[in-house]
Amino acid sequence: MSGSKETITVHVNVDITPEALQSIVENAKNLAGRNEKGHYKVDTADKVSEMISRFLLENDFESFTQNIENYAGIDTGKKEK
Repeated sequence: MSGSKETITVHVNVDITPEALQSIVENAKNLAGRNEKGHYKVDTADKVSEMISRFLLENDFESFTQNIENYAGIDTGKKEK
């Protein structure tokens, strides 16, 4: 993913709706088209990664992560006394 900021790749599990996944797969296939054997040559897992990464960069995920209030309800692993 190119951009003006340095990024690193983090492999994580992300919850998305089946509809979002279906849209990514359908659009990636439509853009890639079929080869001479009628098969699609596109890595849809890579497209999911690219779409999520692009969304996070364009919607300022960095600022979102810096706001402590956005961590409410997230399991931090810290045990309460």
